[in-house]
Amino acid sequence: MKEIIEKILADPRYQKNIEYGEPRSGHPEGKVKYHIAELEANLERLAPHGISEEQYWNLRFLIHVHDTFKAVATPDEPIISPNSHAFLAKKFASEFVHDADLLNMIQFHDENFALWKQFAATGTYDRKRFENLLETIQDWDLFLMFLIIDGSTVGKDPNKTRWFINEVRKYKQTEVDESWLL
Repeated sequence: MKEIIEKILADPRYQKNIEYGEPRSGHPEGKVKYHIAELEANLERLAPHGISEEQYWNLRFLIHVHDTFKAVATPDEPIISPNSHAFLAKKFASEFVHDADLLNMIQFHDENFALWKQFAATGTYDRKRFENLLETIQDWDLFLMFLIIDGSTVGKDPNKTRWFINEVRKYKQTEVDESWLL
């Protein structure tokens, strides 16, 4: 995976797209490259929880790809839309890896936030959407680790991640729990 990440870092599309962004709600750091730097620091903070070397490199891969196509995406598109940043990032990532689960993690990396917004507004959320996510993601340890890394930046409320971890743990067995929060 290290070699794949090096190829991604050298890709002109990646290099151009990480320059995108202005400070905004949830992302006061602005540019995607600053977000990536925060997430890399969070990965190092998470490492003492005992993540494996394979998990470490998969997490670095997710860090570098997940938001890289915000520059060319249509804003506020649904997660499954071909014009969403998540779909475009998954398409880009598929040029480098063929691991369906990793690609799905890229596609659905913001699904937890969408479900939480529904819950915060109404006290409930779309159960079918959640069940589809539970069926789609296979490695819940890795996915939750990534959500912790991504959700532990300035401007993001860790209670949203805590809520989602606890919802997942009702249905899936995972070593990751709220004690992993950074």
